Amino acid sequence: MSLHGGNPWAAYQGFTTDKSVKKSILADGTIKRVLTYATEFRSYIGAYLAILIVDSLLVVAQPLLFKRIVDVAIPAKDSRMVTLMALAIAATALMGAALGLLSRRMQSTIGEGLIFNMRTQVFDHVQEQSIAFFTRAQTGALISRLNSDVMGAQRAFTSTLGGVVGNVISLVIVAATMFVLSWQITVASLLLLPLFMIPARWMGTRLQQLTRQQADFNSAMSTQMAERFNVSGALLMKIFGTPKRESEMFSEKADAVRNMGIRIAMSNSVFFTAMVLVGSLATALVYGMGGTSVINGSLTLGTLLALTALLGRLYGPITALANVRVDIMTSLVSFERVFEVLDLQPMVKDKPDAKELPRGGVSVEFSNVDFRYPSAAEISLASLESVAQPESRATGELTLKGITFQAMPGELIALVGPSGAGKSTISALVPRLYDATSGTVKLSGIDVKDVTQESLHRIVGVVMQDAHMYHDTIRANLLYANTEATESEIWSACESAQIAPMIRALPDGLDTVVGDRGHRLSGGEKQRLAIARLLLKAPDVVVLDEATAHLDSENELAVQEALAVALKGRTSIVVAHRLSTIRQADQILVIDDGEIVQSGTHEELLSAGGVYSDLYHRQFAEGKD
Repeated sequence: MSLHGGNPWAAYQGFTTDKSVKKSILADGTIKRVLTYATEFRSYIGAYLAILIVDSLLVVAQPLLFKRIVDVAIPAKDSRMVTLMALAIAATALMGAALGLLSRRMQSTIGEGLIFNMRTQVFDHVQEQSIAFFTRAQTGALISRLNSDVMGAQRAFTSTLGGVVGNVISLVIVAATMFVLSWQITVASLLLLPLFMIPARWMGTRLQQLTRQQADFNSAMSTQMAERFNVSGALLMKIFGTPKRESEMFSEKADAVRNMGIRIAMSNSVFFTAMVLVGSLATALVYGMGGTSVINGSLTLGTLLALTALLGRLYGPITALANVRVDIMTSLVSFERVFEVLDLQPMVKDKPDAKELPRGGVSVEFSNVDFRYPSAAEISLASLESVAQPESRATGELTLKGITFQAMPGELIALVGPSGAGKSTISALVPRLYDATSGTVKLSGIDVKDVTQESLHRIVGVVMQDAHMYHDTIRANLLYANTEATESEIWSACESAQIAPMIRALPDGLDTVVGDRGHRLSGGEKQRLAIARLLLKAPDVVVLDEATAHLDSENELAVQEALAVALKGRTSIVVAHRLSTIRQADQILVIDDGEIVQSGTHEELLSAGGVYSDLYHRQFAEGKD
């Protein structure tokens, strides 16, 4: 170590910490709230601080033992004392090593425990957010809160707490010991401190700038990899045939990262070289002044050796404590960013007295429902939307206006109309992905806002236009709907969904991995697998949002056969693009500009003319029916 036992990393980390956090203004109560996280670990924190105190005392023990050997034992030719002092030095070294391991154990227990608690708390809270939140928040920004910010907060109770307490104790004990041994040499040593502090601060500022630029370059490079290496990005690249252009773009970003890495490496080398140089100058000063004092008889040789040993343990704590406010604020800002997410209340949540929705024949009733999509300020955080765009809808503009209809148990209600009319929005209100702005949505006569979301989602099953699959096996994706389903129940659902023959033909059967977002399956296979998943869930109400919109005629036929089984005996709300698929609906609702403009059976609507008749005849003319 360059400073004879000091910690050069403490100074380096302090000088390279982003000083901009000094300007941060913490919300009221942040510190008090942070301290609540210490409650669970108070016994570990107490033990950790006690270990730091003892360890700091050992810092000066060895130099003083050296002094006694040189000044007392050797001149007296007392070999027994020399042996005892040597054993004492060895004992302090062993004790220091043991305390180091124990403090590391305490530190990791506190830190990892805090990380676990905060990560699970944030993860659980984010899961409770409404779907509107996820339509705006960046996934990467959320992951950053769970990783970078949580770990930054964790440092408040580990490295920051330990560093502040340990450095304060070490500084007091070392400085006091040096002043007692020789106040003149101690003062002279401190006068050299500006030679280290001023260049180090300048270098620290430069390293901050370089580190920020490196983070930006790394982010740009990682973003390109993340976007191009998922299956959708890879398909786009292949389709447009741009591998050479992508390679050039990546090489440019990687080159910027490489050049920045070289500059940072050289800056670090200059920084540590300066530290070694200042340490050497300080050592030369101590030996120069101390050696002269030893010759003059005003200082003993043992005292000179002790002062030299203690010198390196003086600069480290001083430079680290010079930046203690930055270190503390950095940790507190990380805490505040985590609290920012935890304080964001979900728009859709259970009432305190929410009750279970009973199973059985379930009716669906909309009564004078108005709906507008929430603004960004209502559902998200600006810090989670670094690329957010202005609102696409005017503030307060209603997407649905006065929607009223009723589906009796077992009935099939079809929603048709032009794109953007509000059909999918209506279907999203049934499973309570959103809450109606006004009016009520009832299942079995009970307002969905009065029941638990868990019981609501047990009863309502949804198949979307693009059935999502996790990057896992077919079995795991099916069991997501019902973890207790037996093997026979799984195969029964697959048979009903017209997907069993395809699965049996696969080498690994149900244990076949479907790939990212199910891309190893065709569109029709994914839809039929989603229907099998729905059948395993066995809901009382089924919501289909254009489940066959993008399928060819062969796949559409297979999916329609699977849907016939899935919808049988269940109350169904079906958003349909192809009107031929909903001819047998008990009631067809024609939605236009957020309103129900027509309702009736297929034959009634055709004979009445209007929007439905126009849509039907247009599709017929285009050969879609």
